[in-house]
Amino acid sequence: MTPTLDLNWLAERITEPSLKGIALTVATLIREGAIPIGAHLPAVRDLAEKLGVSPATVSAAWGQLKRQKVLAGKGRSGVWVCGDTLTPRPVRFEKIGNYGNQIKADLILSAPDAQLLPDLRAAMLHGIEVANLNSYQREPIVPALVAALKPGWPLPAEAFLATDGGFDAMNLILQTLVSPGEKVVIEDPTATRLLDMLDNVGAEVLPLPCDEQGPLPDALARLMQKSPAMFIYQPRTHSTTGNTVTEARSQALAQVLVGSTTLIVEDDGIGELSAWPVWSLGKYFPERTLHVRSFSKAYGPDLRLAVISASQNLVQRIQSYRNFGASWTSRILQGAVAWMLHDKQTQESIVRARTVYARRRQKLIDALAQRGMPLPTRDGLCIYIPVESEQFAMITLAAHGIAVYPGERFRCGSDQFIRLSTSIMPEDQIEAIADALILACGSGPALLSANV
Repeated sequence: MTPTLDLNWLAERITEPSLKGIALTVATLIREGAIPIGAHLPAVRDLAEKLGVSPATVSAAWGQLKRQKVLAGKGRSGVWVCGDTLTPRPVRFEKIGNYGNQIKADLILSAPDAQLLPDLRAAMLHGIEVANLNSYQREPIVPALVAALKPGWPLPAEAFLATDGGFDAMNLILQTLVSPGEKVVIEDPTATRLLDMLDNVGAEVLPLPCDEQGPLPDALARLMQKSPAMFIYQPRTHSTTGNTVTEARSQALAQVLVGSTTLIVEDDGIGELSAWPVWSLGKYFPERTLHVRSFSKAYGPDLRLAVISASQNLVQRIQSYRNFGASWTSRILQGAVAWMLHDKQTQESIVRARTVYARRRQKLIDALAQRGMPLPTRDGLCIYIPVESEQFAMITLAAHGIAVYPGERFRCGSDQFIRLSTSIMPEDQIEAIADALILACGSGPALLSANV
């Protein structure tokens, strides 16, 4: 084990004992190699006492370097150097793993099957007919897309904003509306990249337990006592667990949120491939609900399109932040999706895709049930399987040529699980995949059939 860095040595080199000074000095020492990767830093209280500052100042400096992915760790395990390049990056998302050429079934990414996506040729031709094409006017969204969305939008929206995909929308929301140190309630487990984004903005994450009907109201009530700035959840078909928020659960969550000022963010990443409706909290709190719908899974990832609805004030704030970069989303792509929302063949293809995805998922669930591993029938493009040991499951599956996602990428808590995509799963390999999963997950059907 790498020893802890000498307290006196480090303190002597910090000539400006402020948050900025401590962070800058340590970052420089790491970049120059004076502090090696793997080195443990002195205890916060010890260094604070030596520098004559409060422990909060040192903790804040460490927090800044953690957001830059230079430091890692907390609590009794201490803080250590995990990198020497000060570049913000999505660590969980990037840490997928390299399985080489031995993988026969890559079930990591919950991506749409390209063969089941709508034909874009006619849509793109209609897209170039959109009004105001090639203008530098920074309009949030084209009128044709708003008109196509409004009849089926799940809440009374005051304003809309087109973005370059669902995660772009979520990143814009967090960058604009969350300040470093603010508390954010989010489902546990949740989407990997959302946790990376929250780390990047320096938010304090408050994990929210869930069951098969969505976030638990009693748990949310306890977390609301900490005055969070934002509550993020997936309002239908969860991208990791396949759970769906019911109408009754939405009503219960609304009762908890009454009287607060917490912003509510609904991340509808699977969109129209979900088998369920959205019971939006915007019905109760339209002025502070931001609803995000992605069109990537159902209509095509290369359309790079999602839409945010919110109050006029919130949309204007997000649009202002966007002016640092691209300012607007391609009108051609917006026009194409607007046309597809009305096109009969496109809508029929989405229904077919939803049916095929459900069949593939159910085939694997049935195969596992026949082998003594009963799992609940949920929705979505993947399956969530609790396991006794993620490490054992991952190694065993890799040995059988199968790659899946470990639960550590999605969770804040300690529950062990794996997530495997069924959307692009080879149907002729389902029996072999089921056999490998039985070996990987060990014994204990009662554990495996438990709810999230």
